Amino acid sequence: MTEVSTILDRFAQRVLGTRLPVGIRSWDGSTAGPEDGPRLVLHDRDALRFVLWRPGDLGLARAWVAGVLSVEGDLYELLGRISSALWEKKEPRSRAQGFHGLLKRLTRPGSAREALGVVALAGTALPPVVPVEEVRRRRGPAHTLRRDRRAISHHYDVGNEFYALVLGPSLVYSCAYWDDKELSSGGTLEQAQEAKLDLVCRKLALHKGQRLLDVGCGWGSLAIHAARHYGVRVVGVTISEEQAASARQRVAAEGLGHLVEIRVQDYREIEDPPFDAISSIGMAEHVGRERYRSYADILYGLLKPGGRLLNHQIARRPLRDEGSYRMNAFIDRYVFPDGELAPVGSTVSALEEAGFEVRDVESLREHYALTLRSWVTNLEEHWDEAVRLTSPGRARVWRLYMAACAVGFESNTMGVNQVLAVRASDTGRSEMPLRRDFLIPGQRRG
Repeated sequence: MTEVSTILDRFAQRVLGTRLPVGIRSWDGSTAGPEDGPRLVLHDRDALRFVLWRPGDLGLARAWVAGVLSVEGDLYELLGRISSALWEKKEPRSRAQGFHGLLKRLTRPGSAREALGVVALAGTALPPVVPVEEVRRRRGPAHTLRRDRRAISHHYDVGNEFYALVLGPSLVYSCAYWDDKELSSGGTLEQAQEAKLDLVCRKLALHKGQRLLDVGCGWGSLAIHAARHYGVRVVGVTISEEQAASARQRVAAEGLGHLVEIRVQDYREIEDPPFDAISSIGMAEHVGRERYRSYADILYGLLKPGGRLLNHQIARRPLRDEGSYRMNAFIDRYVFPDGELAPVGSTVSALEEAGFEVRDVESLREHYALTLRSWVTNLEEHWDEAVRLTSPGRARVWRLYMAACAVGFESNTMGVNQVLAVRASDTGRSEMPLRRDFLIPGQRRG
């Protein structure tokens, strides 16, 4: 009898047109593919069925989340090899659009035997049961208030204890700001997150008496930092009930209730402008392409003339066909429902079309890769606790998504940028200094 892994190797070469990029060990103990480096482990036939029904990232992700597929060796290296082999091919993505697309390719000379052999290995032709962690079909237009609340709840309302375990004491869910010297001498994630919070405050030129709006305030870390070190009054808004509850507790514990107000509120519902400064850190990815100009218009209207906006946002590389800004299927179904990434140039254009003057753009791509690796380490070191707080499937989702994103930032397929913009006065005054000395650490004005 031919070994399972041998059949899979022949299938990859003949039908998919590529050699296996990583090693494989199947449920019968057979192996195939490169002997060096990481290896995919198929624990039973369901792993194969997931991939047959949805070839590509979603099928592999479903098998991973269901626990019928795992990895031996370096997860980052494995993801990098698979990415290069499957998602950076020049062929159209439409060639891997499910089981029926696979059947259409059976007419290729010499491919029928290998393809049918794999189908036979999978057993029943019925699709496997999709893991419960996956978002089911969504109805109606994206990015309405109601649908956005559901999407945010799926990702953020999974337990504050779980987030504290992954993110660490800082409870900051965006990339940290690392320093080469501190990194080489053992600098911590918490130090790098403190540096990022302070960088945001310096770019906004915060000082005592000002009023700051923090859009997508998370667990309140930036609001607390700005109030404690710069003396500003902060309104933090989030549409996650669990985040807001935790943020309020943290604000009270710091004795900053007189300076910080945390609201469960969408940015589209704010009715008490103007603000001296606005921070939007890791929130704009949820806005959506069709509503981004409206997002920029709303923030512009909430600012005083001379006020500054700091927009911190993940970006993707420009595509020849700009028709889709959606994240890949795994991220959309399991991590950030309805999330959309735009190139940084599109973000800058939308802000300026709304009336902002963009004054500074800083790429933090490498910083996010380092941050994600730190989060993965936190999760792996506390794996049993993470599973107890959520579920085995949810913990696997997080490990895969964070590791995959780290590879994306390292390989320059994803980026993250801080865009500093100002609402100039009617006479054109920006209230910006002539030089960028305000970015030098230690220039606190509170």
